[in-house]
Amino acid sequence: MAVTIIYLEDVTVDFNGFKALHGVNFFVDYGELRVLIGPNGAGKTTLLDVICGWVKPESGRVLYGEGKDIQRLTEHKIARLGISRKFQTPSVFVNLTLFENIELSLRRGEGFWGTLSSSLNGEDRDRIFSVLKMIGLADKASERAGSLSHGEKQWLELGMNIVVQPSLLLVDEPVAGMTGREREKTGELLQAIAKDRSVLIVEHDMEFVRQIAKKVTVLHEGTVLCEGSMERIQNDPTVIEVYLGRGEKGEREC
Repeated sequence: MAVTIIYLEDVTVDFNGFKALHGVNFFVDYGELRVLIGPNGAGKTTLLDVICGWVKPESGRVLYGEGKDIQRLTEHKIARLGISRKFQTPSVFVNLTLFENIELSLRRGEGFWGTLSSSLNGEDRDRIFSVLKMIGLADKASERAGSLSHGEKQWLELGMNIVVQPSLLLVDEPVAGMTGREREKTGELLQAIAKDRSVLIVEHDMEFVRQIAKKVTVLHEGTVLCEGSMERIQNDPTVIEVYLGRGEKGEREC
């Protein structure tokens, strides 16, 4: 039986009179890969912001794990509970090696000087190399991150997120600017990551969504418009009218 890891209950977010989210009820189960789609202004990124604590809702509850209400916690405390966020633009330290980038993520709780003055143990090194192998960059462990392609930087940042072993990973538009082969590999990587944790992805590339999605949630004007399998979403008349029916241009502007 599926168990919910994150549950937004009647959540409303108001930005000076504009309701970015309006009475949203939304949940993701443990071990689920969910994709969130919808047109511009639908509230997709705001929903991620609420979960990770960047935005505080005007009303409603955000329940994590065994029912812990996290809506008033700081971003730092939410991250410590096991929620990690990857943004659309990769944020890596270009002058550090791939190994050092992931090491910093693993030890970010120690502070900058604490990280510099202490040494890794064997278990930590094994974990870092395991992550580098998973993202397909183990052979570049000693290279500087600045030498990577755009897609490789995205994979590195995914590695920086999963090395801390989050229970819930939030990912915002992971394949923007990627080549076809990079998109394919990113889909495979996210599916592998989802074997050990829940993954919630905001994406606009519908070809990519079809590749990875088992369950899709469609947001429109701050509310949940439709939810279900990709087949159901593609055949829903309302979804076709407000989003999918816009064709290629609409798909790439959500």
